[in-house]
Amino acid sequence: MSKTKRISGSKSIKPPKGTLLYLFLVPLFVSVATSLFSGDYSGFLLKGVGFLLLSGSLALANKGVSQKYTYMQAIHAKAPGIPYLQLAALGLGISTFYLSFFVGGKPLLSALFIGILAPVGFTLYYGSDPREDKLGNIDGISAELVLETLHEAAKKLKQIKNATQKITDKALTTKFTLATEKAETILEVIQQDPKDIRVARKFLIVYIDGIAKVVNAYTQLDESDIGSKTRERLYRLLNDVESRFDKELQKLKENNQFDLDVHIDVLREQIKH
Repeated sequence: MSKTKRISGSKSIKPPKGTLLYLFLVPLFVSVATSLFSGDYSGFLLKGVGFLLLSGSLALANKGVSQKYTYMQAIHAKAPGIPYLQLAALGLGISTFYLSFFVGGKPLLSALFIGILAPVGFTLYYGSDPREDKLGNIDGISAELVLETLHEAAKKLKQIKNATQKITDKALTTKFTLATEKAETILEVIQQDPKDIRVARKFLIVYIDGIAKVVNAYTQLDESDIGSKTRERLYRLLNDVESRFDKELQKLKENNQFDLDVHIDVLREQIKH
């Protein structure tokens, strides 16, 4: 599993520009089109194959660069399962050799040199695929469980936010938005210290899922058919949700304070002995 909710770390990592690689396709596309319109069908086929090889390699490269950026930005993440950057480098080597030798008519040694230089340059610039899991110290908790739980919670929060955009009641929209923002804050706290998942497990499994069910049920109805009593009940419910989330965040802070006190006491005993 490689998906996690992205949260910025202490260092700001500049987003990659993988899409700029597609600029290399422009002159080749022009050449393919020229061969077609001039009636050079053998040249069109040769260049067309090269275009497909190169475009496929660049698509893999763009995917790999994006995947690596997501991994680097995440505090905890599994190493990507598919090495897109490695596959892209291999594809670039094959496509550049093909274009140089079969399309450009370069000597074999020159074509081989270009076919080796392209993936080497690509790897030097973009690096390689992450190979190690970035899980940190989770104090005996299953890393897979932590990552899967956080991912599912973030996914449900995204669904809640998307559903909230369909609501025309501004007051209700504001309450749902506040609830999701506080929930996202709690998720960030847990990502910073995954052992807090023990304290917030009910929040992640029950509360977020409950909000998702409420907002989905609401959006499936015509708002004009929803009575004032039901709306009042929903307002009160969301007020309780906000209060519950505030208490949940306070509980996490107290849990971290308790951990600090324990570490201080342990160190004090070690110093005494």
